[in-house]
Amino acid sequence: MVEPRKRLDREQRRTQLLDIGAQLFADRSYEDVWIEEVAEIAGVSRGLMYHYFPTKRDFFAAIVERESQHLLEVTAPDATLPVREQVAAGLDAYFAYVKSHSRGVRAINVGTLSAEAGIRAIVERELEQQQIRILDALEFEGERRQIAAVAVRGWIAFVRAVCLDWLDQPSIPQEELRVICLRTLSGALGIDLET
Repeated sequence: MVEPRKRLDREQRRTQLLDIGAQLFADRSYEDVWIEEVAEIAGVSRGLMYHYFPTKRDFFAAIVERESQHLLEVTAPDATLPVREQVAAGLDAYFAYVKSHSRGVRAINVGTLSAEAGIRAIVERELEQQQIRILDALEFEGERRQIAAVAVRGWIAFVRAVCLDWLDQPSIPQEELRVICLRTLSGALGIDLET
């Protein structure tokens, strides 16, 4: 459905285009989304679309950047909680995000652009911020923090892989997924995060 053309300021228009693109990329593969379609849905010219995003890859990268920031916001820890509760709450928020953005999650992690350097850099920044949050909550210092950093980074990759599998096997209860992830982090760090 084509929206009637509305006069929007630059930021509003950019947000509108990103919203449309996020929905299209969530429902279809990268190859199946056309810039012309985004422009048509937004009620703007293709030229205006390219004014905001010079290439389709730039458009996709802007969506990934925005979603990455959104993910950091929804998984932000409550530093007043014990570490285990912070991690559990972050996992639950991530699981909810994965469920509601399943196609987009797949596109970013296993789609054709997932290995592209610019997209990888955006994802890596987000993963690094998640890693730092967990390390800060653990309050490890010196060499112990360095060792924990390796374990936490591996654990984050594990969680992402588990969630991709979960999308293929949605009958696994989210509570079980949380337990698996907490046990894995506990084992990697050599501390008890399960109780």
